[in-house]
Amino acid sequence: MLNKYPVWKYLLIVAVVTLSFIYAMPNLYAPDPAVQISGTSSTILIDDEVLRRASESLDRAGITHFGGEVTSKNVLIRLNDAEDQLKAKAIIKAELLDDYVVALNLAPTTPDWLDAINAGPMKLGLDLSGGVHFLLEVDTQAAIEKRLEIFSSDIKKKLRDEKIRYALIRPKDGKIVAKFKKEEQRVQAASLVRREFIEFQRVLSEKDDAFFMELTLSETAVKDIEDYAVNQNLTTLRNRVNELGVSEPLVQKQGRNRVVVELPGVQDTAEAKRIISKIANLEFRLEARPDASAVAKQEFDFRDSNARPSSAYLERRIVITGDRVSNASAGYDENSRPQVNISLDSQGGALMHRTTRNNIKRRLGVLFIEHKTRTTIVQNAEGESVRKVQKYVDKKIISLATIQSALGTQFRITGLDSPAEASELALLLRAGALAAPMYFVEERTVGPSLGAENIALGIKSVQIGFALVLVFMLVYYRLFGLFANIALTFNLVLLAACMSMISATLTLPGIAGIVLTVGMAVDANVLIFARIKEELRNGVAPQTAINSGYDRAFVTIFDANLTTLIVAIILLAIGTGPVQGFAVTLSVGILTSMFTAIIVTRAMVNLAYGGRDIKSLAIGWT
Repeated sequence: MLNKYPVWKYLLIVAVVTLSFIYAMPNLYAPDPAVQISGTSSTILIDDEVLRRASESLDRAGITHFGGEVTSKNVLIRLNDAEDQLKAKAIIKAELLDDYVVALNLAPTTPDWLDAINAGPMKLGLDLSGGVHFLLEVDTQAAIEKRLEIFSSDIKKKLRDEKIRYALIRPKDGKIVAKFKKEEQRVQAASLVRREFIEFQRVLSEKDDAFFMELTLSETAVKDIEDYAVNQNLTTLRNRVNELGVSEPLVQKQGRNRVVVELPGVQDTAEAKRIISKIANLEFRLEARPDASAVAKQEFDFRDSNARPSSAYLERRIVITGDRVSNASAGYDENSRPQVNISLDSQGGALMHRTTRNNIKRRLGVLFIEHKTRTTIVQNAEGESVRKVQKYVDKKIISLATIQSALGTQFRITGLDSPAEASELALLLRAGALAAPMYFVEERTVGPSLGAENIALGIKSVQIGFALVLVFMLVYYRLFGLFANIALTFNLVLLAACMSMISATLTLPGIAGIVLTVGMAVDANVLIFARIKEELRNGVAPQTAINSGYDRAFVTIFDANLTTLIVAIILLAIGTGPVQGFAVTLSVGILTSMFTAIIVTRAMVNLAYGGRDIKSLAIGWT
């Protein structure tokens, strides 16, 4: 029989409609503006005392707040007014200083029963929700100094291989200074450097019966090191943000040595800031022999304050650094203590194997290096209390284990305080080591008022377009227009549900994509209705006209939507930022409009006319 769906199709449509309304519902619950507090390290305790201090500081400032929540990772304080977020953040930061990361967030208000079925609202992009803008500066001078240390070790090795004696070789003030007792030794060393290390310019001098050679990097070499440091840090930051699952992030280079990071406010920005600002690396060094000279060794404390002894001497020579780590994962050893499983690249594995093979029964230390800042309150010349930020490097031993056999590309690090610390260290190593320290130059918040205005204007544009389409379809196509309007309304609900279920991010260009989707959905119905009217004008019976209208218009609708979908997918694949935001809603909208314009309207038409002996159709003006 024409124009009759089997029962299972109607049940399927009802199920899809029901699920769509359920999963679109969370978008009706506006989130609360909030301030989130996290520790600068996973080892810092987050407890009720942190909440108390933060809450009391807000009370003294007269900022109303509610719903303080404490978890193992952070404290979340909800505010009544979005305009208070920036002030609350500054007040709490002044109270807690450097031990904690204070960031803006949006706290969800989704009911528990929706949370239980993983129904959550759409994520909003930076242009709608507001968010955080970071400007970081790469310390390229530190990258140069680090490279000079490596060059210094390589030059020493080459000289030893060539049996050229030297008194001293070390980096100093952006140069490498080499000291020789005989001029002949310096001549041989200069010849080797000229042949093997073309990056350097040589300056020779004599003083106090000693012969010196200063090696200075050329401008080209300096620029190459700086570019590598910035690009490596850029890649590492992107990897870290991706590991955190932050939606629609912007990470890009600005100028010669700066990086811009923008994160939408709906995300866990406190956690993101803590990981981004975690400027950490590893160095693997052998424990110094008891008879080693003072120049060849250096004393470091253990990171575990309960370790006995509390410090140890490591060689200055670095075996490998965290740059050679290709993969890292957290796990547990045979005693259920946290550990990090390390995989090295081929070069790192070769260096580790060569070193450990020749040093069985010696101890290998793992040095954890963090570049930090500390804030102190000092008095300026006018007697005012001001905050002073100081940069410093914290180097602590996290592991010092005896080498039992030659190590290769895979081994493990133990001696960590907690599983959280092991997971964090694995994330940092897996995402890539920073080639140079980075420091926050600017932290700027995109105000929520701008986002609210954008949302209001975007919603208004959708409402106006939607209303005009509804009126036109109802007036021109009458009952069939009513069917199209119902399907169009359901299309928007289905679109919102799909965007929420796939955790897509809605941006201002994405709203433009929704407006376009509304027009495309109606266009499909117009094609179908026009085809039905054409069949009726040709004298075809109403039931046959309905069936032919849907069947013959399908090919045209499918072709038109397929070409648009291909373009949307291309935009999604190669576009960035606003382009991707538009492509996401367009892609999802095409699929949902195909379903509603063809399947849902056909179901309503079948229910109204299927199986009936009808002489005419209320399908609008002819």
